Amino acid sequence: MGPPTAKAAPLPAWRRATASRAQVIIDAETYFATARRAMMSAKSDIFMLGWDFDTRVTLDCKADDGAPEQLGPFISWLAQNRPDLRIHILRWDIGALKAFVRGTTLFRLVRWLGSGRVRFRLDGAHPPTGSHHEKILVIDDQLAFCGGIDMTLGRWDTRRHDNKAPQRHPPGGGAPFKPWHDATMALEGDAAAALGDLARDRWLAATGKRLEPVGEVRRDIWPAGLEASFEDVEVAFARTRGANGDHEEVREVEALHLEMIGACRRFGYFESQYFASPAIAKAMADRLAEPDGPEFVVVHPRSAEGWIQSEAMDSARARLLARLQEGPGGERLRLYCPCTDDGEEIYVHAKIAVIDDAMLRVGSANMNNRSLGLDSECDVVIDARAAGQEHQRQTMAEIRLDLLGEHLDVAPQVVAQTQARCGSLIRAIEELRGQGRTLRPYTPEEVGPLEALAGEAEPLDPDGPLAANEPLTSPSLWRKLIGDRLDKA
Repeated sequence: MGPPTAKAAPLPAWRRATASRAQVIIDAETYFATARRAMMSAKSDIFMLGWDFDTRVTLDCKADDGAPEQLGPFISWLAQNRPDLRIHILRWDIGALKAFVRGTTLFRLVRWLGSGRVRFRLDGAHPPTGSHHEKILVIDDQLAFCGGIDMTLGRWDTRRHDNKAPQRHPPGGGAPFKPWHDATMALEGDAAAALGDLARDRWLAATGKRLEPVGEVRRDIWPAGLEASFEDVEVAFARTRGANGDHEEVREVEALHLEMIGACRRFGYFESQYFASPAIAKAMADRLAEPDGPEFVVVHPRSAEGWIQSEAMDSARARLLARLQEGPGGERLRLYCPCTDDGEEIYVHAKIAVIDDAMLRVGSANMNNRSLGLDSECDVVIDARAAGQEHQRQTMAEIRLDLLGEHLDVAPQVVAQTQARCGSLIRAIEELRGQGRTLRPYTPEEVGPLEALAGEAEPLDPDGPLAANEPLTSPSLWRKLIGDRLDKA
C-alpha cells in the first residue's frame, strides 16, 4: 500500500516555512565539520542554543583555513577576525556548573565576557527541574541546524563508530568515548529565519533584552560538500515548553508524535534515546490493536546514561514494552539496540521518526515525558503525504534505508529488497540481523529500585512542572533511592 495522496490534515506545529535546501546529517563527524564551515561564512549573527557546550571539542581536524580546530578557540578567532559579527551563546544554566571546571573552559568564558563580541548567557528561563534541551545553530538567519547533537565531548563519532578514530578519545588521552549515534537537520532560507526568531525569543526570555533580526540580504552560505536532499520544501517546527511564570505550557511535540502515529498506515521507524512516554505507548497500542494496523520499530540504546536515568528510563521502558507486546498486535512492535563490529553497544542519541516514508521528523525531543511537557525542545518535520510529492517520499525512504543499512551493516538497497520481499519491516530486520555490526533485540534486564516505586518514581521523568515539583520534595522517595544505591556500593 502506497502513501495516501488525498489532502491530509496538517501536522501540529508552531510555525511553517519553506526551506530552499534541507539535509539530514547523521553523526557528529559530519555535523561538526559542516557547522564550522558554515560559521566561517557568517557575516552578522551566530546563535548557538544547547543543552551543553565544551570549548575543547574539535570541530574539524582536517580544516586548512587558518582558523583553530577546537570550538572555544574557533569562536574567539571568529570574534577577533570578524568585527561586525555578533555571536550569542545560550546554555542551560543548571547543567553548567560542572562545565566551568573543564580544562580551559572558565578561562575561555572570562575572555568572551570581557571582549563584548561573544555574548554568553546561562539560560534559567525554564521550570524548576526542567532543562533547555534544544540543540540549534543559526547563521545570519539564512542557514540553521536543528536536531539532537550537542557540541560537547563524547558526541563526535563516524558512521563506522571505530574505536581507533582519534577524536573518539578525550583530551589528554585515555579510553575512547562510547560509540555515539546522533542526527541533526540543516535548513536554508525562510526555515532558518524561523529558527532565528526562536533563538531571539529564547534570548529575550533569558536576558530580558530584545535583539533585532537580520536584514533581508540573502547570500548563498550553504556549506560546500553538503548534499541537499530536499529543495524548496515546506518544513514545520514543533516545540515543547514547560509552564514557567507568564509563559504558558506548549506541547506541540507531543501532539506531533500522536498525530504521526495516528496517521501511520504501514510502518513507523523511530530512533530515540528513551522510550518511556505512556501517551506515545497508548497511541501505539491503539494502532497495534487494529487487525490491519501498522508495525513499529524503535532503535534506542540498551541502557540510559547515569544511574538515576537508567533506573527510571529503563524500568519505564520495560513496563511499557511488556504491556504493548502482551496486548493485541504486540508482535508488530520491536525494540532494537545497535552494536559495533566488535559487539560494543552504540549509544543512540538521535531523535528521528519516519512514518510510511511520507513523514520525517528530526529534532531534540525524546519519546519520554520530559520531552513532551517539561523541557524546551524543537523538532523539524516534513510532511510529504499529498499528491505530487513523490520525490520527497523517495528521499525519506532513502534516509530510512540508509539508517537501517548503517545499523545492519548492509547496503540500503538490500534493506529495500528484503522488506519488499518480506512485506514487513520487522521481518526484513530479523532476516538481515547477524553477527558483529547489527541490531540486537531489546530484552529487559532486571529492573532497579524504581520498579517497586513506579508510582512515586514518575517525577524522575515528569510530564510538566506541576508534576515535577511536589514529588521531588518527598524525602521518602529519595531516601529509598539513595539508600538502595548506597547499600549496593
